[in-house]
Amino acid sequence: MHILDIVTDVEPGGLTIGQAAQRTGLSVHTLRFYEREGMLPAAVRRGPDGRRFYTDDDLQWLEICGNFRASGMPLATISRYVSLVRAGTGNEAERLELLREHEQRVLDQIGKLNECLNLINHKVKAYSERLEAGTAGQLWNPLSGPDDNAD
Repeated sequence: MHILDIVTDVEPGGLTIGQAAQRTGLSVHTLRFYEREGMLPAAVRRGPDGRRFYTDDDLQWLEICGNFRASGMPLATISRYVSLVRAGTGNEAERLELLREHEQRVLDQIGKLNECLNLINHKVKAYSERLEAGTAGQLWNPLSGPDDNAD
């Protein structure tokens, strides 16, 4: 389930840290870490007893952070991005540059993963064909010598 699909039913007072963890799939420890490291653009609201309460905006931002992390963005880069967001208008070009740099890293990573996937697809096809033909014993075995098929 996508977080943006589930945040609309946040109670007016907000969600406790446990409820936010359950909704986002992040651990309570991670939520505290993100807050401590300044990964949220605004301070998490606190009740009179000091308990955290997360809003729709907080949950949406946590999803953004989660996607940044899942795509390999370093915490330092996320932190820089958050600092720019917090600073307000006037730094949009710097935010865009940061995002473009990360976009290129992700595209490079996707390219490498596609190369890996192509190799895996080749191997799956070779094994499937050999098993179907009853010639799986002819598949490459590093212990049997260099004359064997390299599939």
